[in-house]
Formats: sequence, C-alpha cells, structure tokens
Amino acid sequence: MNAWDRRFQNKAYIYGKEPNEFVVYAQNKLNLKKGSLLAVAEGEGRNAVFMAEKGLSVTAWDYAEEGLKKTQALAAERHVHVQTALADLTDADWMPEAYDAVVNVFGHIEPAGRESMLEGIKSTIKPGGYYISEVYSKHQLPYKSGGPPKEDFLYDAGKMLETFKGWKIIHFFTGEVTRQEGKLHNGLSHVIQIIAQKI
Repeated sequence: MNAWDRRFQNKAYIYGKEPNEFVVYAQNKLNLKKGSLLAVAEGEGRNAVFMAEKGLSVTAWDYAEEGLKKTQALAAERHVHVQTALADLTDADWMPEAYDAVVNVFGHIEPAGRESMLEGIKSTIKPGGYYISEVYSKHQLPYKSGGPPKEDFLYDAGKMLETFKGWKIIHFFTGEVTRQEGKLHNGLSHVIQIIAQKI
C-alpha cells in the first residue's frame, strides 16, 4: 500500500466530490458532451464523474487502488459509469490516438517521469482532441495551499508551452486562483492552466 492509498482510505473525499473549477470551465468552453476522455492522476474521481455526467465515455487512471474504489463509489452515487485502471504514469501503456480528451488536474509526479508522462498524454490524444490541465506552478510553495512541498515536482509555464508547441493553444494562464477543494487544496494558489488541441 502506497502513501496515496493510505491517504484515500479515509471515508471522506479529501479533495471533495465536486469537480475542479477549471475542468468545469473547459467543459463549458469546449462543449464536451460525447467522445472518450482519460482522466490521469484522478484520485477519488471527482473530475471523471463530472465528465461522465456530461455524456462522455470516461476512463480514470490513478496510482492508488483506494482512490479508484472511491471513484467507482462516486460514479455509482451519481448513476454514471467510469472505467478505472491502476496506472503508474511514469510507465503507463499509452494507446496511440485513443482518446478525444485527456484531463490532468494536479497530477504531480517525480521530475524524471514527467516528460515521459506528457509525451504519453500527447500520443494518446486523437487528432483534433484536447489536453485540459490545471497544475501547481513553481511559484506555489510560499502559498502553502496545496500541492507537493518540493519545487521540482511543480510545473514550469515556459516548459509547458514548449511541450505543446505545434498544438493549438485555446487557453493558457499562469497566476493566482482561489481553490476550495476538500481538505488539501484550500485558498489562494499559483497555477498553470492549459487547453491545447492536437492538430
């Protein structure tokens, strides 16, 4: 059992049951109501279930079996179906051009695996599909409102844009937002948001 399994063993949803505000914004902006979506580092399932409620065929990946169990419980509570799979994003089986969209909300992993994760995400999105992400930036540490306590686990805005060079950038923002997501994401935060379309 890893640290995330222990964290998710609590009956309470530590990030809440409601979707991330940026995911809601992106779904409205893109009018996503059909197609396939992969939610990575999905934790307890709040974003996956929201997207399933909107009509998408959703798969949720996480490193913690306990998180996936809670995803299934939340999906059942909301009367939707979400497929779940245990996945290590540093060594995942990325099916080429399999999804119409990928959502990554606060998916922070060790730096050595981040580049391969992002390349995997890019490869698994179909042409015309979208990458939707909100993550903590390298400026987040002093805010103490969520995210990993190590700067090298945080994202750099310039590198994010470089990673998606050649894609259509529909939305990009880096700066302060306020997040109230359960017990662990609370208050003013410094984030990077991106909606990028594969062309």
